[in-house]
Amino acid sequence: MDKRQALLKKIMVADFALHETALFLDTHPKNAKALAYYRKMQARREELAEQFRKDYGPLTYYEVKSSTWNWID
Repeated sequence: MDKRQALLKKIMVADFALHETALFLDTHPKNAKALAYYRKMQARREELAEQFRKDYGPLTYYEVKSSTWNWID
C-alpha cells in the first residue's frame, strides 16, 4: 500500500467512525462522551483531508477550486 492509499484508508476510517457515532447520537443526543468523540473525529478527519488535499489534490469534486477542471487528475 502506497502513502496515498494509506492516507485514504485513514480518511475512510475517520468517516466510518463519524457516521457510526452520528447514528449513536441520534438515539443518545445527551451523551457527552459520544459528542466529544464525534468532535475529536471531525478534527482528525479534517486534518487528514487537508493533508490529502495538500499532497494529492481534492478528495471530492466539491473541493475543486483551480481555474482548470483537475478533478480527474
